[in-house]
Amino acid sequence: MQRNICASQSPSDTKIAPKNLLFSPFHHQTPLCFCFATAPNDPINHFHLYISSHPLLLLSINKNNPYLPLTLPFPQHLTKTCFRWPSTACFCFFFLCFRLIYISSRANISSQSQFIDLFKKSVSGNSLSNWASGKGNGYCNYTGIACDDQENVVQIDISGWSLSGRFPEEICSYLPGLRVLRLGNNNFVGSFPLGIINCSFLEELNLSSIYLTGPLPDFSLLKSLRVLDLSYNRFSGDFPMSITNLTNLEVLNFNENGDFNLWELPENITRLTKLKSMILTTCMLRGEIPPALGNMTSLIDLELSGNYLVGKVPKELGLLRNLQQLELYYNQLEGAIPMELGNLTELRDLDMSVNKFTGRIPESICRLPKLVVLQLYNNTLEGEIPAVIANSTTLNTLSLYGNFLTGEIPQNLGRASAMEALDLSENRLSGRLPEGLCSGGKLNYLLVLQNDFSGELPESYAECNKLSSSIPESLSSLKSLNVLDLSSNHLTGKIPESLSDLLPNSLNFSNNQLSGPIPLSFLKGGLLESLSGNPNLCVPAHLDSSSPNFPICAQTYNRKKLNCIWVIGISVGILIVGTILFLKRWFNRDRAVLDNDDAFSSSFFSYDVKSFHRLSFDQREIIDSMIDKNIVGYGGSGTVYKIELNNGEVVAVKKLWSQKSKDSASEDQLILDKELKTEVETLGSIRHKNIVKLYCYFSSLDCSLLVYEYMSNGNLWDALHRGKVLLDWPTRHQIALGVAQGLAYLHHDLMPPIIHRDIKSTNILLDVDYQPKVADFGIAKVLQARGSKDSTTTEIAGTYGYLAPEYAYSSKATTKCDVYSFGVVLMELITGKKPVEAEFGENKNIIYWVSTKVETKEGAADVLDKRVVGSYEEDMIKVLRVAVRCTCRTPVLRPTMNEVVQLLIEADPCKFDCCKLSNKTKETANPTKPKNQFDL
Repeated sequence: MQRNICASQSPSDTKIAPKNLLFSPFHHQTPLCFCFATAPNDPINHFHLYISSHPLLLLSINKNNPYLPLTLPFPQHLTKTCFRWPSTACFCFFFLCFRLIYISSRANISSQSQFIDLFKKSVSGNSLSNWASGKGNGYCNYTGIACDDQENVVQIDISGWSLSGRFPEEICSYLPGLRVLRLGNNNFVGSFPLGIINCSFLEELNLSSIYLTGPLPDFSLLKSLRVLDLSYNRFSGDFPMSITNLTNLEVLNFNENGDFNLWELPENITRLTKLKSMILTTCMLRGEIPPALGNMTSLIDLELSGNYLVGKVPKELGLLRNLQQLELYYNQLEGAIPMELGNLTELRDLDMSVNKFTGRIPESICRLPKLVVLQLYNNTLEGEIPAVIANSTTLNTLSLYGNFLTGEIPQNLGRASAMEALDLSENRLSGRLPEGLCSGGKLNYLLVLQNDFSGELPESYAECNKLSSSIPESLSSLKSLNVLDLSSNHLTGKIPESLSDLLPNSLNFSNNQLSGPIPLSFLKGGLLESLSGNPNLCVPAHLDSSSPNFPICAQTYNRKKLNCIWVIGISVGILIVGTILFLKRWFNRDRAVLDNDDAFSSSFFSYDVKSFHRLSFDQREIIDSMIDKNIVGYGGSGTVYKIELNNGEVVAVKKLWSQKSKDSASEDQLILDKELKTEVETLGSIRHKNIVKLYCYFSSLDCSLLVYEYMSNGNLWDALHRGKVLLDWPTRHQIALGVAQGLAYLHHDLMPPIIHRDIKSTNILLDVDYQPKVADFGIAKVLQARGSKDSTTTEIAGTYGYLAPEYAYSSKATTKCDVYSFGVVLMELITGKKPVEAEFGENKNIIYWVSTKVETKEGAADVLDKRVVGSYEEDMIKVLRVAVRCTCRTPVLRPTMNEVVQLLIEADPCKFDCCKLSNKTKETANPTKPKNQFDL
């Protein structure tokens, strides 16, 4: 076949097409010339085929309807390319192929439309409203979908759409040309969609934050894959070593997949020579770091944190000249930090914290020209902080706490770069604090407690002030205060009247955002100058102001008086109505009790009983004892009874929400009952000294009963906040460690892990020896849904003040949510305060309050419970640091419960003494002395 040999031939215009023209070429016995023509302004949708020697078109095909051949006069404006065919047979073959191609194209379009319909039926979400039938010019115009020139779908990006349901596994049967698939941050259920493996052209696959479960398939077929992001899921089984066959891979992210079997990084990972980002954080990686990783010179980001890596860091990592981020924190690495890491001239972020590194901090690392973050905390490093680190022009975060560093802080630190965070606590540093730490004006986090510093706090640190909120009333208790300077901050609210009794020699509230009337003592004491720069302050109207700088306060007396009358009237009305309702409820109480007892009796024989231990009682004994005088508590999930059995044993019975009948129970509620039974059976099989023992479970259409071992010392909330007993610090530490061990068992020793979802002090029970037992775990989510008044249930099961922020926002519970809640409990134990108190401020909690206090050693000591601190200040501060880490807003930065257990063991106040305490205060509060009380 030769090109353009018929180019000189031109069809002539003919107005009428012969009826048999379409088949006329087949009567020719000589080689034919035909031309393929397209319109310059429409090269895609229309194709024309004609016989070069014939005046009419042979075939004109519209891509949108390729089944209909046309015979039309040849338009002169078409661009043509001509070929000579040796025989009619060849022409027939070409003609058939030509039609098959377009028929196939048409079928492919239909197939893709079918997938869109299937997808909309399989998942749900408001974001799919754009995918309405007939909208725009077809599915290629839908948000999140991209097509090529032939209208083939090549990209689907629906990440962050909050869709729910099950993603169709047949995707590649409908979309064989798919290159990019982004499904992250949705609520799909189930396991990995196996059909994706057949997308042979796939270049990017992002299934992050979907919380899929189950094993992963062989990825070897995805030869074109460049990006594989499966982070924040719960995949289990063996890690897919087949990824080493994906030689085009540039990004590999398995962050936060902690359900894999333990595995080691294979040597042949180096086959991925194009890899730029390898994130294997918290995915059960163990063993040593292969030195061969140094050959992966394309790496920019290497993150292996939160695993079980051991041994030394290979010096070959210093060959990764393009590396910008190296994170190895939370492992069990040891030995010296390789000085070869100083060759990583592009490095910006180095975090090797919480390991077992020894020796000195290499100077070569401190010379890195682009280093922004250096974190080496909680190791056993020694020696001085290299002075050369003060020359860094890029460093803004330096965290070296929890080591054995000595000497002075480099005095020029902070002058060459704008430091934002510095934590050098728990070392052996001495000398003066550097003058220039605040030179950059950005320092907002400074911790240097538990060192041996001397000298005065540099005045230049005042340049870092960014205090907010109001002036605390408690300042009035500082009777010996001589200087109070709170100028140039962001303080709001009124000046406390209580400060009238406390006028230090030097006071400065200038340049804030204070408002309201100025106290009389300030006016008489000539302190108005110290209030300048607060334009919203005013002078009371009944006083004569000698200063024109402050306006007269508006008259508010009459309004306040009127408001007071309204408040009193409304309060009295509410009191009267409340009294009437209370008396009515009390009058009907006995009848309700009788009705309740009748319900128990009538349903006794219909109980389904599931026991988990050998029982010394029967159902009748339990049910007959469930009377009002045995009620010891109420909760969001039911009523708790204390029942003394005939054999002298005491048990606790929780009666859960009831259903009146099977007919009245909604389908959703019946499903939840089945879920509850499944959860309870799982919990009943658990055996751990720090998890409350579940004896048995009774269920019927009327109610469900859980029978637990009884904890004689109640719960931790009562012990801490209701004055029943004053727990000393060794006992509180014992409680913290026991709870941590119980949670670590749930998270790490069970498969699959159990997430409590509602860790709080009321769910921590105390036995006769004040050993803690975790209660109400696992069923919190089901009970919350079961108690819902409508059929729409929520996944959030927790308590305000204890909820992890990401759980409150996303409704997705992880083990890190339990860690956060446990951190709040630790703060309760350390401070003796409730999670939410008025003194913390409006919409503020104990975490906020603690974080504002711990910036100095004195501030950290202020949060400790003064009733128990005694000689345990250092031990309590160690636990306080654990609590702060547990309540970090970023989940990945929180420790695991296994790590928390280890940290609490290291902070054990009985580590160096017997801790056998006198029981004077406890015996006073609790006349019944428990056996072996407080022995650890």
